[in-house]
Amino acid sequence: MSAALLQQIIADEIATRGPMPFAEFMARCLYHPQYGYYMHPRTRIGKEGDFFTSSSVHALFGGLLARQLAEMGQLLSDAPFTLVEQGAGEGHLMNDVLDALRRTAPDFYQRLQVVLIEVSPDNRQRQALQLAAHSEKIVWCSFDDLQPFTGCFLSNELIDAFPVHMLEMHNSVLREVHVAVAGDGFNEVFLPPSTPALATHLAWLGVTPCEGNRIEINLAAVDWMHRVGEKLQRGFALTIDYGYPAGELYSPYRRNGTLMCYHRHSAVEDPYLRVGEQDMTAHVDFTALEKAGAEVGLQSLCFTEQYRFLMALGFIEELIRLEAATHDPVQAQALRMTLKNLIMPEGGMGTTFKVLVQGKGVGRPELLCQRRMADIPLPM
Repeated sequence: MSAALLQQIIADEIATRGPMPFAEFMARCLYHPQYGYYMHPRTRIGKEGDFFTSSSVHALFGGLLARQLAEMGQLLSDAPFTLVEQGAGEGHLMNDVLDALRRTAPDFYQRLQVVLIEVSPDNRQRQALQLAAHSEKIVWCSFDDLQPFTGCFLSNELIDAFPVHMLEMHNSVLREVHVAVAGDGFNEVFLPPSTPALATHLAWLGVTPCEGNRIEINLAAVDWMHRVGEKLQRGFALTIDYGYPAGELYSPYRRNGTLMCYHRHSAVEDPYLRVGEQDMTAHVDFTALEKAGAEVGLQSLCFTEQYRFLMALGFIEELIRLEAATHDPVQAQALRMTLKNLIMPEGGMGTTFKVLVQGKGVGRPELLCQRRMADIPLPM
């Protein structure tokens, strides 16, 4: 029912204003106040939802992330530490992080303040239930109301859900995908770019789209990175998401772009189906994030694949410890199969997911997550 209502709302808007840029269509589908995918109450994450996240695979992900945050806390030991997470989903990652910190770094846990930025009322309720054991440490606020802070700004699979503009180069002329009404559904029409900021963005990146290739431009991500850097007085920004540097994201072989939808763990290429009832994502341009961060004082400290990040933080050590605590061989094998999803390159999250760590006012520390494979001691 909600899909039909949202589809009609969008169709009425197009009938009044004319075809809308795809970025606006995507924004309505995901964030319409009543019927948007992330706003309407529904199960999104896990076996009963539409997709898995790293934090929904196993608590180990949050436990390893807690090690890196604890080190950041040591580097900022002369100041209160605020951990901000935007788009925390149902709160699983933050809960795993706080459980681990309370157990392994109790002094840091005591001085920690957590701020959650969440636009979805449904997710806020789920987060409050999930994080009940840590409720005294947590407050919620909007991005605009976030006060300048010292600490770390964390996001995990946030930016891939920002609305993107879709464009193609036709006869050396940049054209933007707009959404029009077609019968009982929608279709695409190519019109001049809706804003000169799109061409400016490509020039800023130093990228020229290949003839006929579809690309996505995430203007919202650049604005977001600027705002993060302005809010962070001193500390770190830690961004985890799937994506590529610009040179790979806009390479000639990537003919169809990266936009994808997910419904009940099935990948769907058509964004005009099940309006508001399927997730919509596009791969993140990490070059744009690094360049935007540099413009507001954020220095890139580490950019790496998720598997390298987790290995450096002690993935193998923790896997061996967890296996040793599991006396049932069948359970031990199931544990290995579950955890391999975090680091495997094919069919897993190991290389598609990237981690970007930026710092402001912290110099160039050698972070734990930057350890080389050869320098990681393996337990006996």
